[in-house]
Parts: sequence; structure tokens; C-alpha cells
Amino acid sequence: MTRLVAISNRVSLPRKGDAPGGLAVGVLAAMRAHGGLWIGWSGDIADGEPGPVEVVRRDRLAYATFDLTKAEYDEFYLGFSNGALWPLCHHFLQALHYSEEHYATYLMVNQRFAEHTARLLRPDDLIWVHDYQLIPLGSRLRALGVAQRIGFFLHIPFPGFDAFRALPVHREVLESLLAYDLVGFQTRDDLAAFHQAVTAVWGADAVLADGSVRVAGRHVSAQVCPIGVDVEEIEKIAAAAPSTEAYRRIVAGLLGRRLIIGVDRLDYSKGLVERFRAYEKFLATYPDNHNDVTFVQIAPLSRADVPEYEIIRNALEQAAGRTNGRFADPDWTPVRYLNKNIPHVTIMGYLRAAKVGFVTPVRDGMNLVAKEFVAAQDPADPGVLVLSSLAGAARELTTALLVNPYDVTGMAEALQTALWMPLPQRQERFAAMMNVVRTNDIHAWNQRFIEALIAAPGEAGSLVWPVDAGRRPRATLIQGASGAENRGPQ
Repeated sequence: MTRLVAISNRVSLPRKGDAPGGLAVGVLAAMRAHGGLWIGWSGDIADGEPGPVEVVRRDRLAYATFDLTKAEYDEFYLGFSNGALWPLCHHFLQALHYSEEHYATYLMVNQRFAEHTARLLRPDDLIWVHDYQLIPLGSRLRALGVAQRIGFFLHIPFPGFDAFRALPVHREVLESLLAYDLVGFQTRDDLAAFHQAVTAVWGADAVLADGSVRVAGRHVSAQVCPIGVDVEEIEKIAAAAPSTEAYRRIVAGLLGRRLIIGVDRLDYSKGLVERFRAYEKFLATYPDNHNDVTFVQIAPLSRADVPEYEIIRNALEQAAGRTNGRFADPDWTPVRYLNKNIPHVTIMGYLRAAKVGFVTPVRDGMNLVAKEFVAAQDPADPGVLVLSSLAGAARELTTALLVNPYDVTGMAEALQTALWMPLPQRQERFAAMMNVVRTNDIHAWNQRFIEALIAAPGEAGSLVWPVDAGRRPRATLIQGASGAENRGPQ
């Protein structure tokens, strides 16, 4: 039986009560469906030189993890991955910090990922690489002689070319994607942005009619494959929530008031500052809602070492204090801001109890909280989803109340509409969204991607992959390619 080998920046060993992120949810579901091996960073920093790969087996799955050094963590993870690629892909160019040293370490760590992976592979393995931290991994594996099929899925947005070319090594990053047999994206917008970049670098002939890409004989499939959630599991947890102590505490704490819920990592892409301003505008514009609603925002600090995140946390604390100071009564706190991790089961209880899901990122690859909110609702009395039109989920959840996350007044109006929407309209909107969420659930995502990887052309072409892990690869002419930038990897 073909084994699935998943590789991501960090391996999340399942722990009871944890709330896994979108990538972890997706990878775990794929591994449970197919069995296999998950390879990645342990999350630990080595005191000296990193030790060997540690393999742990649980049920049908094996987890292979290794440590990073402090310098690797600073330059690979905080530096190039989250200081350059993350803001670039989310169009926050003002936060982009590029360093040649960080990029060299990024390549070096990807080389180490490749070396650890190559030693663990079997001839018939299917390899699935996840997300922006590991874009060069495919080319590093090819340089080591790995010939198995390799797919790559980008969980975050792919930037438009006007933004993408701001990265000094944008060509090298794009060339690295040619090592994969399949490149998957969340939305058609992301795929279109990828095609735009390919066309700008290699010419229009490089993008074929079926959306695949051919450069120097290398044929790469490129497809949209939106990630989903485990609908059945969420439905089960949410339906059982009213009988749990955590849910009873949530409802008791509301004192009969209606709940507006937001659940996000603390990140500048999530539009949290604008969301808090919109809620304050809502209370100021619609005073009849005073003492009748409570906004709970759960936003644990995701990357404590990134200064921008501390700035956001301070801004949110000030915004919550200002709103509460302006509108609160002795028995009513309009905003409850929880800057800590909450168990996943408890979050499902919050989603079930909420009358409004307030999901307004300023840019997001998908946003699984939006889909979780839909899946957690009571079909007989569903809440209303207020969703940013700039989230990938908005391409699927078209019957949500779609808002511009920069439009404070528009978001305030959407909250008012959501809270007073008649039951038949709520049920109709919910049913349409639930149909999409169920059709594109996590299992469908896994199956579609793996089937597409097996069916991918897999033509090697004439490209020669870079083997120097510590230096920026120098581009050379690709014979037979067209376009203004006829350059490719060496």
C-alpha cells in the first residue's frame, strides 16, 4: 500500500484538549485516512547542535521530528518565513523585512529537511509538502535524487505579482515550485496570481489551457483545492455542548444576552483592530442593543517573538478598555477579550452558543473558523456568519453576510442585520453554507489533493535543481522558455 509522507514546518503531536491550527487539522486528517509518516520540526530549540531525528509511533501514524538551533529559529522561522514570506503573501509590504542571511538560512534548513526526509522514504511513497516555510523543499529533494511524486499545498494566499516581485528572490521562490508534480491553492484567486507570476517570468506560453505549467519540459499541475473542516466531528461536539459544564458556564456568563464570537490567532492579517472598532461603532450607532449583546474575542498570542504581534495585543487591550469604559454598565461588560489558548471543545461550545460569528480577516488563505462556525450551528436556530470578503472562505460561503474588513461602518451595519435577521432567512442562509461546508470537508480536501497528485503529469523536463544549501541559487537561462525573464534554477 502506498504510504503518505506529509512534511510541514512543525509537527503537531495530538494532545487532548488542544485546538490545532488549520494546517495541523488538515495534515492529521490526511494521515488518519491514509496512514503514513509526518515529518517536521519538533517545536524545540536545541541547546547546541541538533540531535538526530526522533520517530514516535501512535496508532497507524509515525511522527519524525528534529530540533532547530536558536539561529535557525531566528533566521529561518522568524526571519525569512514570517518576516518576509508571511507579510508578502498577505500583502503587508510595510512589514516585509528581507535579509540575504535569513534567506540563506531558509535554504539551509530546507536542505536539512530534505536530508532527513530522504533517509526515511520508501520507493512508492507519495510526498505532500505543506506551506510557505518549505517552498524550496521539493527542489532540495530532487537534488538528492528523490523521484517519487511530490505535491505542495499553499495554505496561505499567493500574492499578486505586483506584490510578489517586491521580494528580491521572487524568481528563485517561483522556480522552486517547479520541482513539484502538483501545486495546490486555496482559491481561484491564488491560482490566478500564480499564473500571473509564471507568465511574467516565463511568458504566456508557460501556462497551458488546463491551468498546468510547463517550463523547459517540466510539466507541473496547478489546481484549486480548498481545505475544509471535519464536519461530522464538529457537529458531534457542538450538539453535545449544551450538556457540558463549559457550555453551561458560557451561557450563564451571558446572563441572557446574545453572543457575538470571534476566534483568531493574534495576527495582523486577522483584522482584529478594525473588528474592535466596528463593534464600538455598532454600539454607538444602535444603542437599543446595549445590555443585550456581548462580544467575546478569543485571540491567543501566536508568535510571541514577533514585535508586531505585541503591538497588536496592546492595541486590542486599549480598544477593549475604551469600548467597555464608554458603554459598560455595572452588570454588563460589552467586550470580553481573551488573550489565551482555549480548549477546542470549549471553542465549539462558544460557536454553538453564538448568535453571530464575526470573522473579518483583512487577508486570509481560507479561514477555517468560518467553516467551523457554520458546522457548529443548531440547524433549527442557526446563528449568522459575518465574513470578510477578503477571506478565502468567502469564495465558498457566499450566503454569509460578506463585508469589507476595512469598512467599519459596513461591519457595524452587518452586525445589526445579523442580530435581527428573521429565523427563516437565517435557516436558508445556513443551509446553503452547510451544504458547501459538507461537500468540501476535510476528507474531500485530502482525497482530491491525493488523487490529483497521483494523476499529475510528472514530466521531469531538463531543469537541474540547486544543490548548494547555504547560498542563494544563481539563475541561468532555460533553453526553450519564452517571456521577458527567461531564467530558471540551476
